[in-house]
Amino acid sequence: MENHVYKKVEIVGTAETSIEDAISNGVERAGKSLHNLDWFEVSEIRGAVRGGKVSQYQVVMKVGFRLDE
Repeated sequence: MENHVYKKVEIVGTAETSIEDAISNGVERAGKSLHNLDWFEVSEIRGAVRGGKVSQYQVVMKVGFRLDE
């Protein structure tokens, strides 16, 4: 097994439908800019309220990617 070095960056994924969709949206979008994306960790969940109802889910997460050799 090889040893790797990772970098992590913080992002916020959003969705109008669910926390899971907010995570997926964030990871998928980060994957378009960062290659070797390997993992994520959720640090905060919040949302927006409009008219007394949840209108958006926001998930603060760190994503980790392997640095090139």
